Amino acid sequence: MAKLYSNKKLATQEMKPKKVTITFLLNYSKALSIHKVGNSSFEIIAN
Repeated sequence: MAKLYSNKKLATQEMKPKKVTITFLLNYSKALSIHKVGNSSFEIIAN
């Protein structure tokens, strides 16, 4: 059981997102707008 926690091969992997993923998230955040009306809020994606 101790060998499972002392193995550091899995911890050294670097996970970097693809450029496509970053572009998708940035475009999504640019298109998203939140409008508050009274006690409610509406999320609108302008695409």
